[in-house]
Amino acid sequence: MARSSEQFTCQHCGETYRKWQGRCDSCGEWNTLVQSTADVAVPSGMTLGKGRALTFTALNADISEYTRTLSHIGELDRVLGGGFVPGSSVLIGGDPGIGKSTLLLQAVAKMALAASPCIYISGEEATQQISMRAQRLGLADAPVQLASANSIRDIITSVEKATPAPKLLVIDSIQTVFADNLPSAPGTVAQVRASAQELIRLARKTGTSVILVGHVTKDGQIAGPRVLEHMVDTVLYFEGDRGHQFRILRAVKNRFGATDEIGVFEMSDAGLREVANPSSLFISSPGKTISGASVFAGMEGTRPLLVEIQGLVAATPQATPRRAVVGWDSARLAMLLAVLDTRCGLSFSGSEVYLNVAGGLRVQEPAADLAVAAALVSSISDVPVPPGSLFFGEIGLSGEIRPVGQADARLKEAAKLGFTTAVIPAGSKIKDSKMKIIEVEHLREIVSLFSETKQVSRAV
Repeated sequence: MARSSEQFTCQHCGETYRKWQGRCDSCGEWNTLVQSTADVAVPSGMTLGKGRALTFTALNADISEYTRTLSHIGELDRVLGGGFVPGSSVLIGGDPGIGKSTLLLQAVAKMALAASPCIYISGEEATQQISMRAQRLGLADAPVQLASANSIRDIITSVEKATPAPKLLVIDSIQTVFADNLPSAPGTVAQVRASAQELIRLARKTGTSVILVGHVTKDGQIAGPRVLEHMVDTVLYFEGDRGHQFRILRAVKNRFGATDEIGVFEMSDAGLREVANPSSLFISSPGKTISGASVFAGMEGTRPLLVEIQGLVAATPQATPRRAVVGWDSARLAMLLAVLDTRCGLSFSGSEVYLNVAGGLRVQEPAADLAVAAALVSSISDVPVPPGSLFFGEIGLSGEIRPVGQADARLKEAAKLGFTTAVIPAGSKIKDSKMKIIEVEHLREIVSLFSETKQVSRAV
């Protein structure tokens, strides 16, 4: 037995309240609570014989039916873990105009040309607009089944009756789809949750892979209830800076592959182009001699990636010097400056500090600490980093440098690009490397490295 109970639901984050209030305590947004009716179950116990017996399987069951379907876009397949898993659901979000629809249109067109039936349903654009984009990208001849619809009932009926059954279904976007049995408007928490649940059920029933395009908030998070990201199998974010032509497709959740895997694309007149070797784009020539620049050998998922870290330390008469960071954690920079000040005797209190990760990439690894420290010490001492050198390692509060994982993969990628010297933490597990390895245990050794270089240059 159930009784009807009134509640108020936040249309931004999905939090529910028993009374109306102006501000949501969960997400902090104002005037987002809307009255709704929920069925609240009355505890009355359960009687035997009402359920259906479940069918259990073993862990070593046959998985041959779950052969992945390639999108024929190498970077997209890498992020997905090798292609689309039948019956899986993928949620992709990104800023407006970043290229989500372009990437998905290219994917469905290439799959359709490879004899994999695909359906593209747009709730935001008319079919004529999508056809114009396909002609501009040179994909107009691809046998993609295209439609413009918003009703989840019509979408499910059309997909179930489609012959042959589609391998991939794209919904652009989930915020424009609505269920007609709910009184709320499209894009609300109830509509997004119900529509996504029906599409995920459809995917598991028919074996069709479903891609849901999601809008993002001003903070860059996917709009709608947070439960939406828990419901799907894979969550992808399409990142990029409008000042750069590069786009990063990052997996933050993947039940069938590695998380934090990235795919790199370049925006061009003909759509998104794959970048097979992104390290060559994010670094300059290994032989350059400019103070304040170092190269970091990082890992993005399973891919080694070399990135240039640029630091600038400039004197200022202001009482509160500025700290500006682009592409890195500002709190970690403050910690690193405190370590350099306390443990190494370098004073940054009267200087402004600027830090930039070249190419518009955002680095989240703690292993970038050593490369950032090298860039800052190089800038404050006005001594360039030794040519052909790279850095990676995590720095603790006492100034010790800690080893990081996958050192061999980092060094192998650096050797391919012509780097000859690697400054790494002592105790790193390296099997074999043709590069010159300099192991350091404390941050003072990095400062000494630039001090010795400065003395040698003066003597010359």
